[in-house]
Amino acid sequence: MKANHGAKHIARCLELAILLEVSAHKPGNVSVVTNFEKTHCDHFLASAVAAASSFEAAAQQGISVSQGKIDAADVGVGQLIKNCVADINAWQHGGNTLLGAVILLSPIAVAAGMIPATGNLDAQCLRRNLKRVIESTTPKDAVNVYAAIEIANPSGLGKAPALDINDPDSVNRILHDKISLYKVFKIAEKYDTICSEWVNNYPVTFDLAYPSLAKRLQEEGDPSEAIVQTFLEVLAEVPDTFIARKTGIEKSREISLKAREVLNLGGIETPVGKKSLSEFDQELRKCSNLLNPGTTADILAAALALCVLEGYRP
Repeated sequence: MKANHGAKHIARCLELAILLEVSAHKPGNVSVVTNFEKTHCDHFLASAVAAASSFEAAAQQGISVSQGKIDAADVGVGQLIKNCVADINAWQHGGNTLLGAVILLSPIAVAAGMIPATGNLDAQCLRRNLKRVIESTTPKDAVNVYAAIEIANPSGLGKAPALDINDPDSVNRILHDKISLYKVFKIAEKYDTICSEWVNNYPVTFDLAYPSLAKRLQEEGDPSEAIVQTFLEVLAEVPDTFIARKTGIEKSREISLKAREVLNLGGIETPVGKKSLSEFDQELRKCSNLLNPGTTADILAAALALCVLEGYRP
C-alpha cells in the first residue's frame, strides 16, 4: 500500500469509500438511481461528508498511539463512533444511513493512523493494528456505542439475549461488571455480522470482500460493476444479518441462495446475469426495505476503504 499521508488523507480515503459504495446500484440498496421511501441517496452523500471529521479524529488517535502519546485503550473508539453518528444525524434527515459502516470504519481509521507516516499501509499490518485497537476497548467504549445506536435508531434491532440495548439496566451492568466493547460484541457475534467482524479481526472484509474487490477494480476499471459483483459474492457466502433481524434467518439464507443463482448466471458481467440481477433487485424492493442487504453494504464500504487506502482511485 502507498505511504500514509496523515489523518486528513486517511479520512478522505474512507469518505471516498462510502461515496463509491452508495453510488453503485447494488440489489436492494439505496444508490444513485434507487431510493427508499424515506431514505435517499443524498442522505448517504451528506452522511459521508459528515463522517469525515470523525474519521480524521480517529486516524489522529492512531497516530498518537504510534508516537507513544497514548495507549491503545485510550483511543476512545466508542466516543469516536458516537461523535460520528451524531454528526451524521445532524447533517441529514433520512434516518440511519451508516451506523454499521461507521462501526467498521472507525477502527480502520485508527489502525491506519498507527502505521508510521514513512511506512506503507500494508494490509496485514493494518489488520494487526485493528486487532490491537479492538481488543483494547473499554466499558466506556461500550456505553458510548450504545448511545450511538440510540442516536441512529436502526430498524430491526429486536431483543438481544444479554445486555439488550433497550434494557435501561444494560449500561449499569456494563460499567459495574467492567464489560468491554469487545466483550459486548462477542455476545452479539452469532447474530450480527458487524459484531462478528469486530471480534474475529474482520474475516469477511479481509478474506472475502477485499481480495475480490481489489482484483476486479484492477481488471475491470468500472468501480460500480466491481462493487456490485463483489457485493453479490459476499451476499451469496454470508447471509445478511440486517435482513435476518427483520425477517428471520431462513429468509436471509434464501436471499443468499438467490444471490448465488445470479452469480452463476454471470452477475453483472453477462446479459442473462444482468437480467437476473435486475429481477433480484426488484424482488428485494417489494417489501419496502425489509429485504435491504444493509450489512453486506457495510462490508463493501470497509473493503473499499482498504482499496482506497492502498491507492485505488476511480
